[in-house]
Amino acid sequence: MIFVDPSGDDSGPGTFERPFATLERARDAAAPGTIVHLRAGTYRLADTFRMSPQHSGVVYQAYGYGTADQEEVVISGGRPVDGWHADTGGTWQAPTPGAAPRQLYASGRRVERAAVNVESHGLVRTADGYTAEGAAPQSWSGDVELVYRGAYPWTEARCPVADTSANGDSTAIAMAQPAFDRAVRAYHAVMPGNGPDSGEFYGADAPTSAENSPAFLTDCTFATAGGTLHYRPRNGEEPAGVVAPVLETLLHARGVHDIAFRGITFAEATWHRPSGPGGFLHYHGNAFHDGGELMTVALGEEPHQGQVTVPAEAESIPGNVLIEDSTRVVIEGCRFTRLGGVALEFRGQGSDNAVRHSEITDAAAGGLVIGAGARGHRVEDNHIHGIGRDYRGSPAVVVSGAVDTVIARNRVNDVPHVGITANAGRGTQVLDNLVHDTMQVLADGGGIYISGPQGDSYASGALVRGNVVRDTVTPYNFGLYTDYGAAWVTVQGNAVYRADAPIVLNVWPPLEHVAFIGNVFDADPGEAPPGVTLADNTVLPKEAIEDAPQVADILATCGPRPARQR
Repeated sequence: MIFVDPSGDDSGPGTFERPFATLERARDAAAPGTIVHLRAGTYRLADTFRMSPQHSGVVYQAYGYGTADQEEVVISGGRPVDGWHADTGGTWQAPTPGAAPRQLYASGRRVERAAVNVESHGLVRTADGYTAEGAAPQSWSGDVELVYRGAYPWTEARCPVADTSANGDSTAIAMAQPAFDRAVRAYHAVMPGNGPDSGEFYGADAPTSAENSPAFLTDCTFATAGGTLHYRPRNGEEPAGVVAPVLETLLHARGVHDIAFRGITFAEATWHRPSGPGGFLHYHGNAFHDGGELMTVALGEEPHQGQVTVPAEAESIPGNVLIEDSTRVVIEGCRFTRLGGVALEFRGQGSDNAVRHSEITDAAAGGLVIGAGARGHRVEDNHIHGIGRDYRGSPAVVVSGAVDTVIARNRVNDVPHVGITANAGRGTQVLDNLVHDTMQVLADGGGIYISGPQGDSYASGALVRGNVVRDTVTPYNFGLYTDYGAAWVTVQGNAVYRADAPIVLNVWPPLEHVAFIGNVFDADPGEAPPGVTLADNTVLPKEAIEDAPQVADILATCGPRPARQR
């Protein structure tokens, strides 16, 4: 056994009486089969904690893990903010610890970025930005971003402002390049129909808010300008326990096997890329456009059904905790919080990794990503909530290009877009999850979203069974959404209610070999088109569905298991 304590000494033997001080010292001393016990405290990383194949076969756990005496262990990429002084208006200022932070936390609580609505400013797009009515934007200072909520219904983008200046009775807003020109091209669509939202559409025409100027400050918000952090606490409070995330990656394990992390909190990491001149041009899910080739995608078989512009190849928001090309890594009883990117990412050719009995919350982007090349990963008995705090199109869970993934008995709730996403892959199983209060901000998504081919037969395809999907909030959404050519999908024994519609049957490209069997809905899904099977489904009245025995039976077995059953 090896012991580590933030107050320890790396020159010591790493015993209970004389523990090491750092994770790196323990890592280098640990042989396969070792348990590294982390004593209580915050381990502030100077750099990413990296693990390579030679570091395999080790368990890292909070001291007393699984007992009533388990100690609280935090691995942090943040820095305390010091040197505060107050101005006469109740705003506190301090030097930024490194690059200007995109997130800030006070006593463990998220501090929101200062923001104002700009929809009333009469912005009109120009060649290099906008003109705005009046002089108000001339007071903006700092690293201001314009936010475009609904650039597409499923999208929220961010572009930096380069400058503001007087232009007669109005204000000229010059936007940073290349973000602005890319946004104009990327959010160009032709929408179908004859209504007010039909026809040619430019998502960059209508920013919805501006963020990150001291001029926007209200209570419990912050902004940065010129290397200075501006923070306005609640009335009468002083800044205490303020932490700015600095590191982008807390843990990067690459090529390891048989590693476990138990009872550890991973906290206070960031993602700086959106602060650069390329901004954040969200595409879909955790993907964003970073300047590559664009292409148009038809919204239907006929030209009059419209088209949208999308990246030919998109980038992805990275994980603040990254497990890459690794096998049999187990994350158990951990907590991921106060994070500026995707909380946890499995990347590359890994197999048989597991996340269980853990919590993911307060992430700026997505909660968990299992990417292309993964095989046999399991995500079980977790609670994932309160994610997508800054990047609102981020799903709580994404499985993409993976084989034989199991997403089972999780609770997923309070997210701005999709709860669980399974893109093209093979053998994905989404079982017995409780998914609720999703789609709280953006549109055209669902509590559970399945797209693309999922195998080459029902046996090798996706199975979505025993889930409760309720309260899918915004208009134009579907509780359980099979989309974009989903194929070889069995949707069986789920309860879906309080959504704009429980399921959708007609999409483009069309569904093929998708079967809805024995589900409970609160609205009639309509007639099955070619390629879709509807069998033995039940439609119950909206006001009675939650009390129905069929739904109670499904509720009884979905969501995380109590500890005594683990």
